[in-house]
Amino acid sequence: MPLALIISSFVAASRIGGGAQQYVLAAHKIDPVLAPTVMFGRSPAKGGQGEVTTPDVLSRVLADIEADAIFGLVDLIITGHFSSPAQVDIAAGVLERVRAANRDGAYADRPVVVVDPVMGDEPKGLYVKPEVAEVIAARLAPQADWITPNLWELGYLTGRTLTDAAGARDAARALGRPALVTSVPAGEGEIGLLYVTADEAVLFTHKRLERAPNGTGDLVTASFGAGLVEGLGPLAAAERAARAAAETVQATMEWKAPELPIVALADRLVSPRATVRTQRL
Repeated sequence: MPLALIISSFVAASRIGGGAQQYVLAAHKIDPVLAPTVMFGRSPAKGGQGEVTTPDVLSRVLADIEADAIFGLVDLIITGHFSSPAQVDIAAGVLERVRAANRDGAYADRPVVVVDPVMGDEPKGLYVKPEVAEVIAARLAPQADWITPNLWELGYLTGRTLTDAAGARDAARALGRPALVTSVPAGEGEIGLLYVTADEAVLFTHKRLERAPNGTGDLVTASFGAGLVEGLGPLAAAERAARAAAETVQATMEWKAPELPIVALADRLVSPRATVRTQRL
């Protein structure tokens, strides 16, 4: 069975962060292991009161995971939210150790590292400490096989003001890492997911809703990573992630769900029926 290691947030009652990604990966029959960087009962955006995992506790949690010989079985690593530079340093060291681990018995030949540089968004801008963003850019992004920033985060990483898909394409290529960029402006009334490599750029778009639920970026990252583990080509994995996000957002609105209905939609995440418009740049 494929196995994924998530180093990110856990919010018990909200389908955001690493807690949401566990359910997405489980729908794809990928066993998730979550090392939480923060623990909340409800989203901080709703006033949730929780606790940041201290660097000492995070180190011990990851050391216990490593002690069970799991590092050599990890097929996918997703990094997301961090609250301190020390947490980022710990995660960077874990990426190195997972890649160096003996992979006898692993599902895949090598682990795929997907870094979601969770730092900020429009209109609030940076919502982590500046020193956290700096270490993410310096230590995690260079280790990524793929990065999955939103448009604002990509602009922050590259020092550019981004307003459209063409600018995002150029910024991602300047960063030097294959990217899947969320929240990219598209046609009238549309929002896009931009796939960018050195040789190819494709924008997947769907209808923009006035009030999109939180967590869609986390869902896209997990869906895309799952596709890579399953053996899909990166472009096919990106398209399926875009369709899964469109399907989930629409279901959230139709069902008046307070959170993304990831568990209820499990089969439809694996084989989404939503359509997206494709545009090559």
